[in-house]
Amino acid sequence: MGRATQKAASADDALLASVMCPIIPTLDCRRCDFPAHITPLRISHVTDALFESTIKSLPLLGRGKVRDIYAVGDDKLLIVTSDRLSAFDVVLPDPIPGKGQLLTQLACFWFEKLAAVVPNQMTGIDPETVVAADERAQVHGRALVVKRLRPLPIEAVVRGYLIGSGWKDYQASGGVCGIPLPPGLRLASRLPEPIFTPATKAALGDHDENVSFERAQADCARTLADILPASGRSGADIATQARDVAIALYTAAAAHAAARGIIIADTKFEFGLDATGTLHLIDEVLTPDSSRFWPADAYREGSNPPSYDKQYIRDYLETLPWNKQAPGPALPLAVIAGTHARYVEALQRLTGDKPVE
Repeated sequence: MGRATQKAASADDALLASVMCPIIPTLDCRRCDFPAHITPLRISHVTDALFESTIKSLPLLGRGKVRDIYAVGDDKLLIVTSDRLSAFDVVLPDPIPGKGQLLTQLACFWFEKLAAVVPNQMTGIDPETVVAADERAQVHGRALVVKRLRPLPIEAVVRGYLIGSGWKDYQASGGVCGIPLPPGLRLASRLPEPIFTPATKAALGDHDENVSFERAQADCARTLADILPASGRSGADIATQARDVAIALYTAAAAHAAARGIIIADTKFEFGLDATGTLHLIDEVLTPDSSRFWPADAYREGSNPPSYDKQYIRDYLETLPWNKQAPGPALPLAVIAGTHARYVEALQRLTGDKPVE
């Protein structure tokens, strides 16, 4: 294996690429895929967080920035969402207690809420039934048993507001990812309509790359060439459907969130195909890790709004003399608590439910 493959193979998105493909190797701390001072199940100064699962009763396919993925037979996966936190594509040394449960609970809400838009990965199988008795605590509330699908090689990013890299692109070019936008928009302006800006799936430690829709079509055709003929579909067809479904998902979710006082500024979706070529929604969906959530009552065009997502961590890290390379800096208890509180707030406002114990 080449150096790039060794470093890359464990990213969350790359992990899912192992579906119907050769098994991807797991992370090895000795190779510095994680910061060298991080060890399995490291709890730092937080006593009730799961940094890394240790399921022995199932084959481990690999570990991403947040998720650990195991095989359940030939046609299903166990996805365990840890409490790890990444920022600027670096896994930070301190977990956020309960983060995995919060992300899983919110993702399950959205999978059910949006099931009429597109089929999804869910199987309804209780994760605690596929592991050994002494491993159930590791999966309780934070794991899903999902269909083993073939992931698309793109991240389906939908933007409804002008923020982040989109704002920088607009300032430089007057558009976002080659999509022209009206002149005179400001930071955090609402776009005339949601736009689809696909991105590559970066290796662990690397940055995603925004690509054109034509590149997304070509990547789908190339990467899925072994299964597309049997389905009677082309890479262009798949990418087009992913774009249309992603915008429909965002539109439905944004309307739901708006009624609850939250703006979904942007988000990314992941899709996979079954053996017949049917598109499925996979991975996580509309969580604070994959989306920007803004409180509507604090939104002001022209300024960077407060958020219920990872932007809180990014803003803190920007105040440090850190080069955004591994190892990441330790997080103060106040920042850990603040991150947890924002994730809980997002869950409660979007679902109306309290975190499941």
